Amino acid sequence: MIQPIDPHDSQQMSEPPQGSADQPPEVEPNDLFRELFEGTPQVASYTSTAVAERITPPAASARTASPASAESWKQLTPARPETLRGAGLTRGQLSDLLLKQLYLSGSLTGYALAGHARLPFTVIDEALEFLKEEKCVEVASGEMLGRISYRFLLTDLGRQRAREAFEQCRYVGPAPVSLSSYIEQVRRQTVAGIPCTPASLAEAFQDFIIRPGMLEELGPAVCSGKSIFIFGPPGNGKTLIAKGLGNFLNTRGGEIYVPYAIQAENSIITLFDPTLHQTTDDDELKRANVADREESDDETIEQSDMVDLRWRRIRRPVVVTGGELTLEMLDLRYNQVSNFYNAPLQIKANGGVFLIDDFGRQIVSPRDLLNRWILPLEERIDFLTLATGKKFSVPFEQLIIFSTNLDPAELVDQAFLRRIRHKIPIGAPDREIYTRIFELCCRQRDIPFDAAAVDYLYATHYDQQRLPRSSDPRDLLDIVQSICRFNGEPVALTNELLADATARFFCDVEDLTTLASAH
Repeated sequence: MIQPIDPHDSQQMSEPPQGSADQPPEVEPNDLFRELFEGTPQVASYTSTAVAERITPPAASARTASPASAESWKQLTPARPETLRGAGLTRGQLSDLLLKQLYLSGSLTGYALAGHARLPFTVIDEALEFLKEEKCVEVASGEMLGRISYRFLLTDLGRQRAREAFEQCRYVGPAPVSLSSYIEQVRRQTVAGIPCTPASLAEAFQDFIIRPGMLEELGPAVCSGKSIFIFGPPGNGKTLIAKGLGNFLNTRGGEIYVPYAIQAENSIITLFDPTLHQTTDDDELKRANVADREESDDETIEQSDMVDLRWRRIRRPVVVTGGELTLEMLDLRYNQVSNFYNAPLQIKANGGVFLIDDFGRQIVSPRDLLNRWILPLEERIDFLTLATGKKFSVPFEQLIIFSTNLDPAELVDQAFLRRIRHKIPIGAPDREIYTRIFELCCRQRDIPFDAAAVDYLYATHYDQQRLPRSSDPRDLLDIVQSICRFNGEPVALTNELLADATARFFCDVEDLTTLASAH
């Protein structure tokens, strides 16, 4: 397989020759946004007020089309480029990528080079011919199958050129896709197009015990693809519900495509992250033209399925961050040694869920964090800044969930709340829900359930002005198990054991301070 120099490698290609005939036309991202979302019927329009006043979104847009059918998902597949221009690359950019790959590998066949770049040989052949004319590569051997079977290696001049390319950027991997291609693809596979019905959402939450009416609040939020604010006292399942929504999109939202890397403003930004993106195309890649295969099982040595292999097919991503979130994590991360960028978390979450857990407990102040989100939430566009100071816009297409147990009035103002379409409170469970949770936790731990245990807890604690929490059964039963394991006794929900467990668990801060002073 491909061995990039850095695990998050991304490459800045060399400057293409001025006036090159194969150079793709310059397209400003903001112009592209206007073209895509105001005049192109295949992709969704923005929901900004300014755009909404000028145009009416097409009835059959990708934002409202159901992606459930096989045909609609087939239409989302990025088509394999047949030309250098179709790949969104210049000859100089691709030549640098091939030089660096040959420098690391020593020699490679045309088939293997195409596999490393994830491009058809017909696309890289033009760059190889150019490098041969420039006396940067030479052919070491050849087979009857033609140039695709030739073995190429660098000349002395080629090695010098490769070292110069490495000084500009050390990325070696799949060729990047253009920013315009990425923008179009993200808008075609937006979260708002996912079908969500009461039945499908209930099936996704069948292992959850939630209050009646909760799904009726969550369903429209999922269908809108907008932001969600979940708040309430701690320990009542806010994070669990948020992750449940992520699981719904991940398992029932269909598949989307993310590129290994994108090229913006002549800089490379890596995007595919195997720690966050769950791939579903592994089998297809094994049968396709990949870099760890020198020979093909097929005599024609062709890439399969007419798919652009620079993209990976994944389940809709679920990106979770908590108190460790900083403003720097929401911007491009520049590697000064390798001269490339790594995409921020919210871009990796495009097409899926971005959960900000424990909102308000981050190192950065809530006000600064909220100010960072105002424009993306309103316009569905985010702006990223390169090391040169150049800014460019990217789609902000994800279901973003803010989850907090702090008082919302102390965290956000009305201007921000207006931009969050759905606010869902999560309160303390009633006795019926608490009993069902307690029974479920007993079943998960193979502990015989006894309703008298719940009666005891309410009589001694919850009826004494202490609100129950959905997490209490789990925590109390874990303590009971620990006590019994230490004493070598079978687990039984006796009043004595429950009294011991609650004394350990329900200690107030004042009680702990008094106890510490006594010792």
